[in-house]
Amino acid sequence: MKWLYLAAVVAIFLKFLLFPNPAPEWPEPSIIDVIVNDSGVPNAVTGIIFRNRLYDTIFEVVVFTISIMGCKFLLANEKPLSQVFQFSDRPSIILARLGALISALVSIELAIRGHLSPGGGFAAGVAGGTAIGLVAITSNSEWMEEIYQRWRAALAEKLSVLLFIVLAALTLLGFSLPQGEFGGILSGGMIPLMNILVAFKVALGSWAAILLFIRYRGLF
Repeated sequence: MKWLYLAAVVAIFLKFLLFPNPAPEWPEPSIIDVIVNDSGVPNAVTGIIFRNRLYDTIFEVVVFTISIMGCKFLLANEKPLSQVFQFSDRPSIILARLGALISALVSIELAIRGHLSPGGGFAAGVAGGTAIGLVAITSNSEWMEEIYQRWRAALAEKLSVLLFIVLAALTLLGFSLPQGEFGGILSGGMIPLMNILVAFKVALGSWAAILLFIRYRGLF
């Protein structure tokens, strides 16, 4: 039996080695060109997410919101830690906050220009959440919690989800902003606004999850 397996492996290897993969023949114009022309933005991935597969994106946003609510629900009966150990040496603090600054700038760039270049709202939100996480591991957790409550980040997160769903519904009904000049910041109709809303929502949701896990699980 082992010789049969060996022969199958050799045959598959020879197939990969000797027979090239067939190249797909796209119709003219290609599917990428169709998506780009339909969405009005150079980033075809963003065009697919926010226009051609908008239903999927709506449920992704809802799933992320439910996951944050699940974290709060599962940790509601936990006892907060009496002491949270964080980085206290100066080099670690400087490096973490420098990384947070870079991540925050990348997040803003991806949120504003995500419809023009690789990236998008989810990538921007992850970069923003990374910046918040790097600040959280070097700062007092109570101070981070106070800022979160003062700026009503939880309410802002929920409002961003509702506003995204409203804009998505308007897009599905056929309403949209002017496409603008192709390749410009104010192009793509509602896609730039939806991109920024997703980035905002993911970053704030990440902030909530980070605070919860630091409060009940600590960092180390």
